[in-house]
Amino acid sequence: MQYKAPVRDMKFVMHELLDSTAHYQTIDAYSHIEADIVDSYLETAASFAENELSPLNQSGDAEGCHFSNGEVTTPKGFKEAYKQYCELGFTSLTGEEEFGGQNMPMSLNSAISEFMGTANWSFGMYPGLSEGCISTLEHHGTEEQKNKYLPDLISGVWTGVMCLTEPQCGSDLNLVRTKAEPQDDGTYSIKGNKIWISAGEHDMSENIIHIVLARLPDAPEGTKGLSLFVVPKFMVNDDGSLGERNAVSCGSIEHKMGIKASATCAMNYDGAIGYLIGEKNRGLNAMFTFMNVARIGTAIQGVTASQYAFQGALAFAKDRLAFRSLDGVKAPKLPADPIIVHPAVRDMILTTKAFAEGGRALIGYMSQFADTVAKGEGDARKYADQMLSLLTPIGKAFLTETGLEASHHGVQAMGGSGFCTEYGLEQNVRDTTIACIYEGTTQIQSLDLIGRKVLGSQGKLLANFTKVIQDFCADNKDNDDMGQFTRPLLKHIKEWGDLTARIGMQATENPQAVGGAAVDYMYFSGYVTLAYLWARMALVAQNEIKNGNSEKAFYDAKVKTAQFYFAKILPRTTTHVQRISTGVEPFMTMDVEQFEF
Repeated sequence: MQYKAPVRDMKFVMHELLDSTAHYQTIDAYSHIEADIVDSYLETAASFAENELSPLNQSGDAEGCHFSNGEVTTPKGFKEAYKQYCELGFTSLTGEEEFGGQNMPMSLNSAISEFMGTANWSFGMYPGLSEGCISTLEHHGTEEQKNKYLPDLISGVWTGVMCLTEPQCGSDLNLVRTKAEPQDDGTYSIKGNKIWISAGEHDMSENIIHIVLARLPDAPEGTKGLSLFVVPKFMVNDDGSLGERNAVSCGSIEHKMGIKASATCAMNYDGAIGYLIGEKNRGLNAMFTFMNVARIGTAIQGVTASQYAFQGALAFAKDRLAFRSLDGVKAPKLPADPIIVHPAVRDMILTTKAFAEGGRALIGYMSQFADTVAKGEGDARKYADQMLSLLTPIGKAFLTETGLEASHHGVQAMGGSGFCTEYGLEQNVRDTTIACIYEGTTQIQSLDLIGRKVLGSQGKLLANFTKVIQDFCADNKDNDDMGQFTRPLLKHIKEWGDLTARIGMQATENPQAVGGAAVDYMYFSGYVTLAYLWARMALVAQNEIKNGNSEKAFYDAKVKTAQFYFAKILPRTTTHVQRISTGVEPFMTMDVEQFEF
């Protein structure tokens, strides 16, 4: 499938829905950014994604990465595309100016990342991981570390990775065993093994900077004893030139279901030289800088999956002929009607459209809070941080799960053709499945949402967001056209509060209740969050139609998609409410032995 970037819809989100220009005016570092600057970046990114990355998507999947004697070679064309990506300045977009960056906001970067990721998610993994490495060093590195590593990371000459997971340790970081032995010269000897390290080894950059979680000899047990280290693949001399190879090696790469052009590596640290980042035994705090960036990036992958499924299924359904419409012939000159006339097909395609465009709006909404967290000040920054804390697990879990659902709809809408590799939609299913797993599984993110973010804040973080929705509904209470959206929203945010209280009460009797309700609570939260954004999009579209905007068809489609979402998708919340109401007991009454067959 040849990808076409949704530039018009992205401009709608950034300029009309979220008013990015006004948003940037609230942050001194971004106050110079006007709409034409944003549009220029979007159009350049769209062209590169469509013409350079999309043609490599299926070929990269078919070829995969090659491993030989510790060296990883990326698929044909990837290295050349990465060089062009760097030359266009995309690696330096959000980096600090003093180190060669452009100091542009994450909200713009997120929009560009969607284009790149939909065109070729495997490719996007390589520079995407560097962003988290850069952010970690910017926030927690010493001046010496910043000066040594950031210029070449920001330019893209080097790339960076996060090294967290170990063979015995996935999400439970209490189990990390990698050791960091202090040396007389102030460095540390890093010994251990990490697995599932995306882009841990490859041939696209001159050096790879590893951000590694490890444990000092006298460290406390558990996560409070973890420290963070920068471990370069090649040592860096004082003049910035590369020195000898560090004791870092790739033992193998994984044979995976999807994202086959992204090298997923098993990394060995055999006394590698490392440098402490931040304070001893406070590595997890610094690591979350990396992880939070990565979680928003993974949420974007959910949107890319929905967008890719929508484009592929729509094009196919407009051309594929099968049967006649039940309410009369729609294409009398053809032997059958295009399948897009059939309700079942329309349901699938509209679902992918609602998830893609709603998800795009949520990423934009979250990313503006991320801008304020990065460069804002005072109360505005504190509020943005609170909002982002609540929205990040919703975005990561909900958008990846709905992206996976959309990818299945895309295949189903195409029938047997969707199951075949040449159309590209079966690859979309395979590539997207991992998004629900890495950077914290759906279940882990759901626990974080209800346990740490909602109940852990005594409901404050949730109250911040529900007040935003209440205020929106109050502002439009006299708008008859908006009643179809505001009335269900008000009902659902009341129910959201009631659900939260119910889970809290269940947990006083059985702590397992939180785990039992978490995933359903996440889905409920996600559906309501997207409903709020679809209501906002409908309001913008209605106003443009009333004002006689010449793009009436575009805005009318927004209103109708919002109506579809509220009529056919938002009611899914009823099932999740019912599941939560039954408590945790149905999960837990069976003895482990009874699971056997």
